[in-house]
Amino acid sequence: MIRIKRIQIPELPTKQKRRLYVYLPHDYYRSDRRYPVLYMFDGHNVFYDDHATYGKSWGMKEYLTREKLPLILVAVECNTEGERRLNEYSPWDIDVIPELGHMEGLGRVMMDWMSGPLKHYVDGTYRTLSDREHTLIAGSSMGGLMALYAVSAYNDVYSRAAALSPCFWIGGEKLHRLLAKTPFAQTTRVYMDYGTAEEAEGNTEDIAEMFLGAQELTKAGADAAAQAVPGAAHNEAAWEKRIPVFMDYLLK
Repeated sequence: MIRIKRIQIPELPTKQKRRLYVYLPHDYYRSDRRYPVLYMFDGHNVFYDDHATYGKSWGMKEYLTREKLPLILVAVECNTEGERRLNEYSPWDIDVIPELGHMEGLGRVMMDWMSGPLKHYVDGTYRTLSDREHTLIAGSSMGGLMALYAVSAYNDVYSRAAALSPCFWIGGEKLHRLLAKTPFAQTTRVYMDYGTAEEAEGNTEDIAEMFLGAQELTKAGADAAAQAVPGAAHNEAAWEKRIPVFMDYLLK
């Protein structure tokens, strides 16, 4: 079952309402058990093709239903006003390339809200396992950058993260410093991957940056896995194929 409600995030400089998706496991109403929670970015791309930006979702509903995983998944739609998604998914003020212009770093504001008011709402409304060990986070592209930022800067909240095709080219040295200098708590687990076809799309150094990030995470005390996926492009269809891989790594 997926519950959808329209919300506003008052901490962010926008009045736009966005969808909040909450997936409840198959046995939620037939038991009294509590469940781990996975938070995901770009929620409109997670479950439904007709909600997805490019007409193809991750297919997480089908995967979770098929596997009968005892997990609650909470996904927040991004800001669709112009380039404001980039602002909300960037932890730092960044000037990258002329086509993107200046990015106002509202990522900390977003994560303060997700780790505070949103998590309090989810834990207060549903039967969750609210401790750090059972709180996970995942995203792709800019959402992948945010997943890495969240598991590092908010390591007291999130113990596991999956970052698919993360934008190391935007995070740059600030992201590398964060990964290298965070005193990760025990049981921190981070999965990263990047498709080799994405290099042909212009981001030619991200695979090397990803493996460097995995080394930094490991040295800082986290368990990190990273892989280059042969032939994989930068889209939801490619990320969907990796769901069993990163979910197995996070949940084991």
